[in-house]
Amino acid sequence: MKIYAENKEAFFNYEILDKFDAGLVLIGQEVKSIKEGKATIRGSYIIIRDREAFITGATIPPYQPNNAPVDYDPQRSRKLLLTKKELNYLIGKSEEKGFALIPLKLYDKYAMIKIQFGIGKGKKKKDKRESIKKREIEREIDRSLKQE
Repeated sequence: MKIYAENKEAFFNYEILDKFDAGLVLIGQEVKSIKEGKATIRGSYIIIRDREAFITGATIPPYQPNNAPVDYDPQRSRKLLLTKKELNYLIGKSEEKGFALIPLKLYDKYAMIKIQFGIGKGKKKKDKRESIKKREIEREIDRSLKQE
């Protein structure tokens, strides 16, 4: 499993309650571009409309900019492939107040490009400070162990 893009900011800004994996509907040059590591999912989010899930805000630049189609949009919405059961669950959760669907990573599984996303609840400023404090304490412990 090779990870092509990761959204580390999501774990800082949201408390991830549940994770899902989904396939992506891509065109050929987007797959090549992702496999070269050019894709970014930072700042993207997942929306559900007409009982279908789409990722919005993910940037996948053209594989060969000089050969790209004239109407190619690197930030177009891309459809996610999910089961009906998963979609119904996500529709219910996304309509609840305070929950968001956040992409976590873009990876390769059995030669297919997949996206892992989570149901996240936004962290308050206090919670973010606590996670920063916890991270700093872990760093200090690691430093002290390395010095010995």
